[in-house]
Amino acid sequence: MEKLNIEIVTPEGVIFSGAVEQVTLPGAEGEFGVLPGHSSVVSLLTAGIIDIHKEDGKVENVAIDSGYAEVSSTGVTILAEGAVAVVGKDGSEIAQAIDAAKTLLRGADSSSVSMASLEAKIESAAKAYI
Repeated sequence: MEKLNIEIVTPEGVIFSGAVEQVTLPGAEGEFGVLPGHSSVVSLLTAGIIDIHKEDGKVENVAIDSGYAEVSSTGVTILAEGAVAVVGKDGSEIAQAIDAAKTLLRGADSSSVSMASLEAKIESAAKAYI
């Protein structure tokens, strides 16, 4: 099966880099998925969650506050102002990652309804790691 190379970069450095099966991005016009062979596009990204479907079947989540995605048939490069990977080895690390992600998203979005939706998505996704 073909893989998609993805890289998420912030001013602080690379947050994620690797080959994945697919990725879902929070585009300015709504969420959109990218699979290998996708048409080339550049998209504005809004505050939200990037869902990374890894080769082992697990889904990793990265919260971003804003950015751009450059999509090609073989990969996706994401340039984000700020990003937090919602991962950890134990419950304590995951809880810290969730808090950091919530703080990042609160700073980027003023809508309490959309913020509540994003927080619920982060907490739901993190349960897979516990």
